[in-house]
This record gives sequence, structure tokens and C-alpha cells, in this order.
Amino acid sequence: MRSFAERSAEPELMDAEPVGLEDFRACLKDLATVNTLTLARRPTLAWLEQATGGMRPGEPLSLLDVGFGYGDMLRAIHGWCVARGFVPHLTGIDLNPWSAASAREATPAHMRIDYRTGDVFAFRPEQPVQFVVSSLFAHHLEDAQVAAFLAWMERTATQGWFINDLHRHPVPYYAFRAMARAAGWHRFVQHDGPVSIARAFRRSDWRRLIAEAGLDPGLVEIRWRAPFRLCVGRLR
Repeated sequence: MRSFAERSAEPELMDAEPVGLEDFRACLKDLATVNTLTLARRPTLAWLEQATGGMRPGEPLSLLDVGFGYGDMLRAIHGWCVARGFVPHLTGIDLNPWSAASAREATPAHMRIDYRTGDVFAFRPEQPVQFVVSSLFAHHLEDAQVAAFLAWMERTATQGWFINDLHRHPVPYYAFRAMARAAGWHRFVQHDGPVSIARAFRRSDWRRLIAEAGLDPGLVEIRWRAPFRLCVGRLR
């Protein structure tokens, strides 16, 4: 029986095994399906609803998505912005060049989302960014990197930042493992999904990491969202 007391250090295949564009794209497509089935985009969109409460239709909205993968979160945010009358200026940064290639292919030209390849810690936006978000990215990082990422977002976002990630718990671990096998998803998804949950967080982890990042815990919200999401956000 696996222990969930501490974050797992087991690597994910997506991070460790080099594959070609076609194979990686197939993995990202299955992950986008998982995101839809598990309502993965909902916490981020709900936070944006809160974060933009004082904005009016016609105003620009600049946002950076870290670890964008297939770009499905950015496409959802684009649609959300348009529905509310905001003018979206959306950028994504991802370390894997196959992510940018796959996301561009899946994104209608009129959305004009700027997909970049690079290390987020070396990335400096050319223009100020109102909001920085990430979804299912933080659990790929080691603890020291998570603390550095929190500090980076605090420096970079002018109005707020949001991390949408997983709650480390046996229920989603075993449920997803069974679901992924039954669905016949890409081998990376079948392996990495449960590993992602084992690498994820509990409230005590986030409290410690927020402190290690030098942030005021009174200004950062940790919130559980169904199904088994543990999200961290900050509004200015």
C-alpha cells in the first residue's frame, strides 16, 4: 500500500522519457480529455471571475499560463474573456517544445494566443502581466522549486496569481488509476496520472511552502475544490 504522508519523489514519464511530436501530442490530447472529464478548468475560471470583479467590458486582460501543455486552459480562458467582453492578451510558457507545436495546431488562429517555449524561472514578460496561473504544473516541481515558483509569481503578477493543482489522497489515486486503464489512455497518462497525485500536496505542504517563499500567509488563500483539487491563490 502506497503511503500518502509525504510527497512522492517518483518521476513522471512525461518529464523523463523523450518522445517525438506525434507521441507527445497524443498524450496531450488524452490529458485534455482528462481535464474535461475531471472539471480541471473550473477552479481557475472561478478564480478569474473573482479576480476580475472590478473590471468592465472592453478592458484588456493580460494573463500568463505556466506549463500550458495542450493549451486547453488558455483556450478556455480566451472563451471566458470574450463572453465577458474582456480583450484577452494571453501567453503560455512551457519547457517542452512539443507543447507549443501541439497547442498551436489545436488553437484557432483568431485566438492569437502566444505560446512560448522556455524555463519559467528565466522568463521575463516584455509587458506587465495582470494574472499568472498554472494548472497541474506545480506537482512536477521539487519543494524548493515550488517555493521559488511562488516567489516568482508574486513578483510577476500585478493583480494576482493562482495555482490549480491536486490534493494528495488515496481516493483520487486509485480511482484515476482504474479509470485511465479502463479508458485505454496514452501510456504516459496511465502512469503519470497516479504519480501526479502522489507528488501533489496537502494543506500542510502549502502552508510550509508559502512560508519558505517568504509570502504573508494571511494574503494567500488555500482552497479545496471538487474533485480533489487543492488550489492556492493571491489577489492584490
